[in-house]
Amino acid sequence: MDEERIAAIRALPKVELHLHIEGAAPPGFIRGLAQEKSLRLDGVFAPDGSYAYTDFVHFLQIYEAATSALRSPEDYARLTTAVLEESAANGVIYSECFLSPDFCGGGDLGAWREYLHAIREAADAAERSMGVTLRGIVTCIRHFGPERAKPVALCAAETAGDWIVGFGMGGDENKGRQKDFAYSFDMAREAGLRLTTHAGEWRGPGEVADAVNDLRVERIGHGVRAAEDLALVDRLAEDGVVLEVCPGSNVTLGVYPKLGAHPIDKLRERGVKVTVSTDDPPFFHTSMADEYEALAKTFGWDEEVFDEIARTSVEAAFCDADTKAALLKRLG
Repeated sequence: MDEERIAAIRALPKVELHLHIEGAAPPGFIRGLAQEKSLRLDGVFAPDGSYAYTDFVHFLQIYEAATSALRSPEDYARLTTAVLEESAANGVIYSECFLSPDFCGGGDLGAWREYLHAIREAADAAERSMGVTLRGIVTCIRHFGPERAKPVALCAAETAGDWIVGFGMGGDENKGRQKDFAYSFDMAREAGLRLTTHAGEWRGPGEVADAVNDLRVERIGHGVRAAEDLALVDRLAEDGVVLEVCPGSNVTLGVYPKLGAHPIDKLRERGVKVTVSTDDPPFFHTSMADEYEALAKTFGWDEEVFDEIARTSVEAAFCDADTKAALLKRLG
């Protein structure tokens, strides 16, 4: 593709459904917070100032170490503004971010409400000034275990509404089983929250099947390993289960050796509803515009395909019908 065509694709309006708010923190922002608090973050940053990690487990450790600089509702308000500035600069008009009460108040409902209020205020201000809409999905952390997930689910249930629109699970997929967290997912479902969970990033297609069967989610974070079982792929397509695909993340972490080996195009061609997100963009040296450019160059996706991806994302979003209608108008 010529440079003019790539520039047009980078500038397209985008919808992102899989974004961890702490993982989207620019490293300079975290470094500045740490300096303000006289907090040492040894080993978190590489010599060039980026985040430093060696593999997925180490990435999780660095992620949590960086998050330790975020200690107050005001810190999260500032973080929200910084993240949405990056989103708006990349043409994102709507984003759903993962928020964990484990990091925002230690799972205490009262503290969680204070953090949530600060995040919402910052998000509302960003929507007015930057034109990017944000909604929250409360997540439990898988490697913290199912008991720690229960107060997180309670925080989600007690603040469910027009802004907290979903519940999910992140963390180390190699710990425990999806069904271990059924109690928390049932609590969130009864509160009217929509459901997603990370699955099929590291474990194989059986993990995706478990997520659908045991937790009854309608979206899957990543889900790409489902491509190894075509019967499962066809089931996902038939049932309309949406995959929150993060290609740059998958390649950087070594799930696939290069983007050309990534199954997103094959999944889409077989009828699976795929969306495109960045996951933890500064950790993976990516952005939504970078993802679009890489997909266009690797798979030949044109503006029509990206419009389909954006509309699928709006359809799969957990926000209300009025917000979806407004987003579709902005897509043109």
